[in-house]
Formats: sequence, structure tokens, C-alpha cells
Amino acid sequence: MKKPKPKPKQKQRSKRPPRITIPTCKHFTGYKPCFPDTRCYEECVAFEAIGTKILIVNLDAMGNVLLTTSLLPALKREYPESSIYWVTLKNAAPLLENISLLDRVYMWEPESWLVLQQMSFDLVLNVDKSQRSCAFTNSIRSKQKLGFGLNAHGQIVPLNKETEYNYRLGLDDKLKFRLNQKTVQQIQCEQFKLPYKRDEYMLTLSEKELEFCEAYKRQCGLDATGLIIGFNTGCSELYPNKKMTIEQHIILIEKLSQMQDDRLVLVGGPEDTQRNAEITRSVKEKVLNTPTTEGVRRGLCYINVCDVIISGDSFGMHAAIGLKKHVIVWFGVSCWTEIDLYERGKKLILHGLECSPCWKRSCPYNLECIQMIDLNMIVRHVREYASSSIEARQRSRAR
Repeated sequence: MKKPKPKPKQKQRSKRPPRITIPTCKHFTGYKPCFPDTRCYEECVAFEAIGTKILIVNLDAMGNVLLTTSLLPALKREYPESSIYWVTLKNAAPLLENISLLDRVYMWEPESWLVLQQMSFDLVLNVDKSQRSCAFTNSIRSKQKLGFGLNAHGQIVPLNKETEYNYRLGLDDKLKFRLNQKTVQQIQCEQFKLPYKRDEYMLTLSEKELEFCEAYKRQCGLDATGLIIGFNTGCSELYPNKKMTIEQHIILIEKLSQMQDDRLVLVGGPEDTQRNAEITRSVKEKVLNTPTTEGVRRGLCYINVCDVIISGDSFGMHAAIGLKKHVIVWFGVSCWTEIDLYERGKKLILHGLECSPCWKRSCPYNLECIQMIDLNMIVRHVREYASSSIEARQRSRAR
């Protein structure tokens, strides 16, 4: 009698780990846990919804990047549950540090292009009227795109009807130079379908930076009772005619140095190093020449040390506005109606000069708009502000 064949042993099924669920949390990266000893894919301990995904494309000048930060409060009011991303140039990226309303800043480089072109967004806002920004905007996947894009001929075009006013500003000199009364902030809000509430720039110094400012003031003897008056002497090399001459600065410093207790300070970037040194050689101890080559964040600190900033329409002006300084600014090349000082300062406008504003990089009229700057008026405005500041401090002490 044959023995029955033994039944084959059944293979034991290995226990598979549960499938990973990718959290829809804005803090989850897929690279490492948000907090030590947590398993984000099983249970999120600090969930925050991604919400509406918004990308701001802004590869323009640094001053324009600062100005565009005023959009962030309006975006958060319109999209309370949202994640806001921003792509900008490497030199402008530090300006966006410490802004709580921003979730991620991407620097303009190939690695960022690859990442952003793999993502999908609910809304892309292209601030810049430039071919590269428009082409990049076209390449991004998004449910909605506002601002500027490129057509099949490589021409810059408005992507929505609300952008058409801003589009016409660049094509119609009469509209831009004579008729327009809107600030850039209002124009941007309107083109991106956001209610305009005159929000301020978002520029935030860290605690360490604020401590540096106070230490620098003590070290340089700037912590006296008078005003600290800063001169932003230069401007971008893109528009070199947005600055006064060295001689004008010297005359202005000589006049303002007669004010007792007040201290005069030069601020600027690397492009201003030589001219600031030349001004200092002429006026000697009447002015403190701050470093110009320590990076943009440290440059913001030197502006923050000041109470008043005297400037042309340049990055230094925008930084001073963002830091809520009293700003005295002259205009020649650019449009004064587009700038909002938020009741903290004075605009010097040349009435009756037909060629101003012009936005030209070179002047056929021997820079009449710069030669006509009224230095005595600047001195008068500084003195008026100094007087009102003393009165405000006295009222504060009386309380």
C-alpha cells in the first residue's frame, strides 16, 4: 500500500507594512520628519493644510521685490488657507527672509526651475513685464495665471483683462508720465484681482539684526538725543541718473552738519563704495561712512540705524520705506505718483520740467532734473522733522 504524498507546505505570507499615505501638510517634505522621533506618514503632529497654492514670479530689481511684498497681506486675506511660494533672483532672495506669510522662497537657478515645473499650482502671479519671467510663467502648471505671459511670437501680453491697465502703462508715455495717479501697490492689487487696502511693505529684521543695530549705534556714538540722518548716495547701475552728484552731497552735508546733536551717516551698496569714500574725504568727521560690502542684510541694518533717509528713487528708498523710516526723496527720471511713502516723508518733485519723468538711462539734456534739486528744501524738511520729533519725544515723556 502506497503512502500518501505529504502535502506541500504553504508559504507563510509576510506581513506587509501599511501603505504610506502622503500627508497634505505644508510642512511635509518627504525627506525627513518635521519633528524628531515622529512618523509623519502615520500621524501628523502639527498639521497645516497646504490650501491654495500660489506662486509669485518676481525677477525684477530689488526695490521692486520689496515693493511687491505689500501683496502678501492682501493674498492672505483673499486666500486664508494657502501656501505662498516666491521665485526671485539670488541677490533679492535675502530680502524675503523672516516673512511669516511666505512658505518658501526659490532662487532663480536650474534646480528651482526643475522643482517648480514639476509642481502644480492654483494661482501663478507674474509681476514682471520681461520675456524670461513671462516664458517661465508659461511653463508652470497652474489652474489660473495672472499678470504677464508670452504669446506664440515671443511678445509680452497681459494674461487677464485686469492686467491691461498696467500693460498700457508701459506702452503709453502720456498715461504713465502724465495721467496715472495710482501707486504700484494699487496697480498690482488690481491686476491680481485683490482688494487694495494700502498694505505696507513686509521687511522684517531678525532679533540678532536688531541687536546689531543697537550695538553699532553705541559703538559709533549714534545713541545720543538727536536725529540720525542717513544719505543713500547711489543707485542701481541700470539707471545711473537716479542719484545726486558727489558735489551736491558734500554741500548738503555741510549744511546739515550745522544742526546740533544730529549725526550724519552714509549708506549704500558695493556700487557706492568709491563715491562714499570720496564724500567722506571731503567732509571728514562730519559724516560716518558705514560699510558697503557686507551684504544686503547688513546693509538693511545700517539703514535701520537711521531716523531719516535722504535718497533718490532707488533700492535704498524702498528699504527705508520698508523699515518705516522718514524718507526725503527726489524724483527726476522716475514717476513719483507710483511711490507711496505712507505719510512718513516728503517727495521733491520738479514741476514744469517737460522731460521729467522719462525713464531714460542716458540724458540728452545734461541731467537738468538732478541739477535742479533744491538742497535748501531738503534741509528745511529735515529741520521740520527734527523739530516735530523733539516735540513728540517731549509729549511721550510727559505722559
